[in-house]
Amino acid sequence: MRKLLVIALVGLAAQLVDGALGMAYGLTSTTLLLLAGVAPAAASASVHLAEIGTTLASGAAHWRFGNVDWQVVRRIALPGAIGAFAGATFLSALSTEAAAPWMAAILFTLGAYLLVRFSRPLRRSPAAGRLRGRFLAPLGLVAGFVDATGGGGWGPVATPALLVSGRLAPRKVIGSVDTSEFVVASAASLGFVIGLGTEGFLLPIVLALLAGGLIAAPIAAWLVRIIPAQLLGAAVGGVIVLTNARVLMRAVDLDGTLPVLVYLLLAAGWATALVLAVRLLRRTRRERALAEAASGGPDGADVAPDPARAGALSGVDR
Repeated sequence: MRKLLVIALVGLAAQLVDGALGMAYGLTSTTLLLLAGVAPAAASASVHLAEIGTTLASGAAHWRFGNVDWQVVRRIALPGAIGAFAGATFLSALSTEAAAPWMAAILFTLGAYLLVRFSRPLRRSPAAGRLRGRFLAPLGLVAGFVDATGGGGWGPVATPALLVSGRLAPRKVIGSVDTSEFVVASAASLGFVIGLGTEGFLLPIVLALLAGGLIAAPIAAWLVRIIPAQLLGAAVGGVIVLTNARVLMRAVDLDGTLPVLVYLLLAAGWATALVLAVRLLRRTRRERALAEAASGGPDGADVAPDPARAGALSGVDR
């Protein structure tokens, strides 16, 4: 019971992070489950099964608030489902010993990406026209595969790619990616059922993650107005990098003082990312205050929004 309560808190924390960033539910949950000793395939399978419920609730909320571009959802969800199904069956075929470093490498890379992503601004480049299927289909395929094999990654891969295109409003990006994730999580779960059987899902863990996630969903909408996403993203990225570095160093048999040096370097990189995130947060707030003072409100052109109000998209023009 104590372990299930801890896992429920993991699901709650992961959903709070996801609600603030628009990504990282799977990354956070899977990393913490691996740290608790859950097998890689079982961790990814359980997280994706729990995500069916959390993404359904999230997608419904985004639809209600008008944050979904259904054309984008249709074009990215099906390729994402195919990639997720392929990734789930691939991960199911690996032994636990082989899967652990593979998943840790993916999670480490995505964690490092989060550190870079939230320690620098991401400016939109306005472009004419709509997003095309020849861009969305490969994106969905890759993001879905990474999501299933890494236990998370749909948001970290798909959301920034849609943002930098500049052809979709940030709130539509978040809503469309979150809504399509329901299809991706369902396809990944089906792949794990075929590859692992129903015994591959740890139902108590699934229910605990789901309970925590559903409780956190409405709280996240309120919490995002208090905790700046710029800072939260850099913090979560560092946790993911450090926890998965331990698995990677064990896989390559690092010993002696080398692991200590690696941890020190990673900690220094994490601290640098946090400092840069804080500086960026202060700068964007100053720029916004000056713009509002000059024009009586945000001009919507060159000034980045308040990260706490922009949710996952600090440094991006809303």
